[in-house]
Amino acid sequence: MADHDMPQNETPVEDQPTGDVVADTGSNEESAEQAPAAPSEPALDGKPNEKADLIADDEPVRHDGMDWFVLRVASNKESSVRETLLRKVQIEGMSHLVNRILVPMEKTKTIKGGKQRITQTKLYPGYVFVEMRLEEDGRIPQDVFFLIKETTGVGDFVGTAGRPTPLQQHEIEKMLQDSRKPEDEPTIKLTFEKGEAVTIKEGPFEGYEGTVDELLPEKGLVRVLVTIFGRQAPVELEEWQIIKTEDA
Repeated sequence: MADHDMPQNETPVEDQPTGDVVADTGSNEESAEQAPAAPSEPALDGKPNEKADLIADDEPVRHDGMDWFVLRVASNKESSVRETLLRKVQIEGMSHLVNRILVPMEKTKTIKGGKQRITQTKLYPGYVFVEMRLEEDGRIPQDVFFLIKETTGVGDFVGTAGRPTPLQQHEIEKMLQDSRKPEDEPTIKLTFEKGEAVTIKEGPFEGYEGTVDELLPEKGLVRVLVTIFGRQAPVELEEWQIIKTEDA
């Protein structure tokens, strides 16, 4: 399963002011309240699971006799499928057959129009990761099969009918590492690269062409070298204010 080769699925979390559109936003601290926490879900040991999509650093890659499998689910139903399966496993007492169920997420931050926008992004949209125990012949235990298949929004496991294909070691490690990422400090992702030719599409320098000189992700800004009156001058812009020249 290739890393992040599927379209990402973003869910807005909050908007918050950061100051003027083109001003240095680095001096403005986040002051908005955090989004309310999701209701706690039952963990497989019967205790509340406060960070259901994260796992502890000391947890094993896989538990004895179990493997990780990829379950296809309906778009935007990943979290609800996961919550439902966790509850069913708990109620039916099947934690010896089904262990962890994960939907790896990350928080990213973008700045547009002077506001910080924080979004939660599903790293593998359309998929839920299930750690479970198979029969000796490689089939899903019948009780587990019906428990999963009768859940709304569920499709098939990746693999042949009735015999899902386990993830390889490096795929498991990558997925678990994604699930361990802390969400306290969302990152700012900038899509431009140093030296790239861009055209300014908004602001006082609209229509000017320039070259990306430096990325300032901590501020959500891109520094662009623009030729003004025959001389190059650096201009700090928000990412949404520029476009790649080839796309202009």
